[in-house]
Parts: sequence; C-alpha cells; structure tokens
Amino acid sequence: MAPRSAGILLFRRDRGPTEVLFVHPGGPFYRNKDAGVWQIPKGLIEPDEDAAQAARRETEEELGIRLDGAPWPLATIKQAGGKIVEVFALEEVVDTDSIVSNQFEMEWPPRSGKRASFPEVDRAVWYDLNDAAAIVLASQGPLLDALKAALGA
Repeated sequence: MAPRSAGILLFRRDRGPTEVLFVHPGGPFYRNKDAGVWQIPKGLIEPDEDAAQAARRETEEELGIRLDGAPWPLATIKQAGGKIVEVFALEEVVDTDSIVSNQFEMEWPPRSGKRASFPEVDRAVWYDLNDAAAIVLASQGPLLDALKAALGA
C-alpha cells in the first residue's frame, strides 16, 4: 500500500489576482534548489487519523501558525515516488515572514556520525496562481488546475 499524506493548498484573493502559498523544503538537500521543489505544506496521515485533520496538523506544524478556516477537499494526487496525497484548499492570509517550522533531525554530513537539526520548511512564498507552475513540484502541478476549476477561474 502506498504511503498516504495530506496537505492544504492555501490561497488568498485579498491583493488582486489569486495567489497560492508554497513552501520550500528545509535541510541540506534542498539548500541550493529552487524551481520545481516548492510544494504545499503536507505530511503523513497517522494511523486512525482523518485526512482533513492530518492536513490541518501538518500545515500548522510546518508553518508554525493556527489556521482559522475550514479546509475543503480539492484533489487527490499521486506523487512521482508513489505517495498518495489528499489535498484540501483553504482561503486564508498567512504572513510568510513570520513562519516558524517544526524541525527534523538527520545525520549530517553523511556518514559522519553527527546529527544535525533542520527546519522542515525554510521559506514560504505567495505566488500568482497563473504563474505558479514554474516553481511547484511537477507532481503537484495538477493542484493549480484543480483550484482554478474550483474557483471558476
């Protein structure tokens, strides 16, 4: 059975054109990567956890915020590695300058025996919905079309 994750595609329309929020993965592997690695905040669904609850929990952990609204089902995608991601959408304004992500630990440098801690997310950006395909992880690109369809754009 493929691993299952859940996440939220946050969007805002308070500043003109619709914008979507994407996060940049933290850690040394993504340090010098930009286009094609941005993604929605998401994470694994725990056993006996509802996908919507997991999406909210993961988004709040990765951004260090509390969401106010109620996310609604947007789409289910299969990522390149085979992971199934249940995605919800939520219109909410988030201050990207104030995000504080949770941390993960890994051996770094490799085979050094040393452990280092890194943020799961090191940056978040608002990006125009019509231009976001240029930066987003390819397997999450269909989420942009799903949101456009849902919003009647």
